[in-house]
Amino acid sequence: MTALLTVTVVLLLCAAGGVAAFLTLRNTESGEGAPDPSVAVDDFLTAVYQERDAASAARLVCSAARDQDRIRAKVAEIETYVSTHQNPRFRWDSPTVDNETGDRATVTTTVTVTTSDEKIADQDLRFTVIRRSGWWVCEVS
Repeated sequence: MTALLTVTVVLLLCAAGGVAAFLTLRNTESGEGAPDPSVAVDDFLTAVYQERDAASAARLVCSAARDQDRIRAKVAEIETYVSTHQNPRFRWDSPTVDNETGDRATVTTTVTVTTSDEKIADQDLRFTVIRRSGWWVCEVS
């Protein structure tokens, strides 16, 4: 009877430890994020619009939002735009931190595309960035 009780206690402790480890580690990011929110956004925009590298962009996104298919689709959308317009160039204003509270920040910027035939388009973007071992982009709207 004592052996059964001991085995039960050990199993419960192992299960509790496993649950605690899962809850602690499930939202961790691999690698190190950017040193501040505006750098996280600038690096993300560079990966998407200038390098057009979905893998690089994914490494800058928080684990909760790291959807490889959506990131690849956005980069493919940019590639299509590049192939159908005359020499488009992407640039953006220096990202501005509008609100930072603890481990969360809101960052905004305007992305501008200019083509060689002098067409210009602007898109205002708002990012939610979180801090976990550095800053990570989590949402773009």
